[in-house]
Amino acid sequence: MTLITSVGTYDLEATLQHAHFAFVGADDTRALLNAAHGIADWSAFAASWDDLPEDTFMADGGRYRQRRHAAFSVSGNAPVVRKPAQPHYQSTDRNPLNGGIERWFEPVLPEIALGKTMSSIFTFCRQTLARIRPDVADWHVEMHQFRILAQQGTAGKPTPEGMHRDGVDFVLVLLVNRTNVARGTTTISDLEKNILGEFTLSTPLDAAIVDDRYVYHGVTAIEAELADAEAHRDVLVVTWKAE
Repeated sequence: MTLITSVGTYDLEATLQHAHFAFVGADDTRALLNAAHGIADWSAFAASWDDLPEDTFMADGGRYRQRRHAAFSVSGNAPVVRKPAQPHYQSTDRNPLNGGIERWFEPVLPEIALGKTMSSIFTFCRQTLARIRPDVADWHVEMHQFRILAQQGTAGKPTPEGMHRDGVDFVLVLLVNRTNVARGTTTISDLEKNILGEFTLSTPLDAAIVDDRYVYHGVTAIEAELADAEAHRDVLVVTWKAE
């Protein structure tokens, strides 16, 4: 398992360049975001996951996923620009379960998309990626709010398509909350499907960054620890693709 224990960007960048993925613990993520614009609105940011519509595009018939979506243009040091509403699309070779169609999701709320926490996430990511990919000036960025539900006798699947690549350059996965959840282990493999590492996002602000060009990633199904209580796993996923 590759584990970042220092908030120094050198360690993070070196790990991403060498291993093509990194786990960043909550304390280090908080420090990195506080070095940007801070996360003063974190409580409101996290609470917005309580207002996610159901994902109605699940080809497996599952009703365990809720989400919102937004797209942005990020160029150099210019302000982040939110793009007009657009569908999320993945080819079937990237997502054999739900790919091949345009999927329109309800938009991320404006105060969440461009609030303090997201601004810090954009800044942290763009600075990190600028050192890894100095050849890229313009990025197409997509933001996904996901809530995965686990109910009595029914597991929730964070990645129902299994081990996969998203067809982008980099992916940030940030844990927002876990409530009454067991399992949900992230696995990273190389392009030959050899396992490179495993870890569990267990504390809010735990994060994973993967170089989607070189590795597959997947998350095991979640289950409710207490069968008679609500169980959910909330994550933010931010994908970066060179334009």
